[in-house]
Amino acid sequence: MNERIYMSSPDVGQLEEDAVVAAMRSGWIAPLGPDVDSFERELATRVGVSHGVALSSGTAALHLGLLTLGVKAGDVVVTSTMTFAATTNAIVYTGAEPYFIDADPATGNMDPELLRTALATLRASGESVSAVVPVDLLGKAVDYTSILAVADQFGVPVLADAAESLGAVHAGKPAGSFGSASIVSFNGNKIMTTSGGGMLLTDNADLAQHVRYLATQARQPVVHYEHTDIGYNYRMSNLLAALGRAQLSRLDEMIAKRREMRELYKRLFVDVDGVEVFGADGDDEDNVWLTSIVVEHEVAGWRPQDLAAVLSDRGIESRPLWKPMHLQPVFAGARGAISGTSEKLFRTGLTLPSGSALTLQQRERVKEAIRAFLAR
Repeated sequence: MNERIYMSSPDVGQLEEDAVVAAMRSGWIAPLGPDVDSFERELATRVGVSHGVALSSGTAALHLGLLTLGVKAGDVVVTSTMTFAATTNAIVYTGAEPYFIDADPATGNMDPELLRTALATLRASGESVSAVVPVDLLGKAVDYTSILAVADQFGVPVLADAAESLGAVHAGKPAGSFGSASIVSFNGNKIMTTSGGGMLLTDNADLAQHVRYLATQARQPVVHYEHTDIGYNYRMSNLLAALGRAQLSRLDEMIAKRREMRELYKRLFVDVDGVEVFGADGDDEDNVWLTSIVVEHEVAGWRPQDLAAVLSDRGIESRPLWKPMHLQPVFAGARGAISGTSEKLFRTGLTLPSGSALTLQQRERVKEAIRAFLAR
């Protein structure tokens, strides 16, 4: 029986194995070490910022970024509703209230005009809005030109959630370089991985220093253990940083392979009425982390769930687009500027195998399964 095909398996090989073994043999097994320092420098250089802080997850980077921006209990943090729960969870960790902004239909990213309306409404009611956290969906950077202009108009700092978009650009500038700071994720299914892990990226030296301080249990620089703040055990291990450095050296190669899958899906669905590859316009700037389709079943004659069932029967993973945060039971009753766009994308979207680790044989299996479905 054919092995299961996943949407985005880790793409690791001999280079990564050699890097981890070398780190182990160096003796730097405990968290921190020379590979952490080098990984921070190398990724910051790649993104075009001055500082990187390697952390245990993208969620940890969001949490500490928010705290360092001064977010506190009772504040409001405005964020995308079309995202994974980690974005909103990090806001809740601080005691702040998430306020959800709906999506632009073409990209699924935060709608700048809805953001403007929300900030005006919140300001008029006298509420303390301490940050805006836009999320780059599926590897497409937010319209930061517009989002930053709106946030600047209201004097609210932006912490960019670029967990999914490392290697993408907006207006010629790399994802991960926008706002007061940005975060990226190296979870196992991301464009590149450190197994688990993330990084905060910024040009602000004080912000980076404070995040690093909080991430190492907020230890004071004295011989004994001295603490004046609540800290966190959020630093990345040296072994995982070694893996990340190897992955970073292959980032462009891995993006190119994912782009090949995006082009395959474009060809498969080009003549299928009622179906389009989601966010395909301008995808030359994306890192094409995941490729999704959107299906208008009244036109296509089938629903995304129909294709998903056939793929599952053939051992091929697929998944709906993110269920919006304002529909999640844990955030029932949360406020937001909701247009219905994200709800429609959740109903009509399907994410397909997109990983750079897919073999030619696996690509053929996916292609033939979709062709057979469409032929019905």
